[in-house]
This record gives sequence, C-alpha cells and structure tokens, in this order.
Amino acid sequence: MKEIRLHETKTIEKKVTENMLANRVGSGDVSVYATPMMIALMEECASSLLASFLEEGETSVGIRMDATHDAATPLSMNVKATAEIIKAEGKKVTFQITAMDEIDTIGTAKHERFIVNKERFEQKAMRKQSCAK
Repeated sequence: MKEIRLHETKTIEKKVTENMLANRVGSGDVSVYATPMMIALMEECASSLLASFLEEGETSVGIRMDATHDAATPLSMNVKATAEIIKAEGKKVTFQITAMDEIDTIGTAKHERFIVNKERFEQKAMRKQSCAK
C-alpha cells in the first residue's frame, strides 16, 4: 500500500436507467433512483479512488456504510457521487461521500473500506463452500 493522501477526491457520474429504479431492483414500488443503486455508486466511487493507492495484489472491501437518501431522482437524470478520503488508519480508510443529481444533493454517506490481499481474501471466502455442503 502506498501512502494514502487525505482529502483526495474522485467523482463518478451516471445516467439513471430503468434498471436503477426502485421498482426494478426490489427496494420499493416507485419509479425513481433506488437507494441501493445510489449506495452502489458511492461505494464504486470510493473503491475507485482508493485503488490508485494500492499495490499489485491488493484490493479494498467495504466494511461500513452510513448513508442517507434525501431526495428522489427521476429516470434519465444524471447522478454523480464524489468521494473524499477523510481518514486513514493503517489499512482502514474512511470516506465522506456526497451524491447529487442535476438539481439537488440526493444523499450523503460516511464509508469505510479495508485494504486486503485480494487472493487471500477470495480464498478465505471460498473455503466457506466446503463447509456449507
């Protein structure tokens, strides 16, 4: 892991499509941008930002997300998430994330990720398969 610089930011933008609506993903019955999709965008943004600080063989996994979804966004509107690194404690990195559509701030989050060795992490998870049978 390289030295993680505080206050680094990254923004990711997407257009809301039908498969991102609450009534399509099972998180409600309204035709607006779904909360799980907003959280996925936030996590993608933080993960992508942190990736620039990782060495070969490392990845990060989300360990905590405390989010609010404050405003509805209709189909076809653009949404974006901006993540900022606010704390780094060893392999645990904390982000402040803001999501917006073309009009409003639609959500905020505090998100934590942990840096792991990708191969070892996946191997440990796969061992559960032999225990579950």
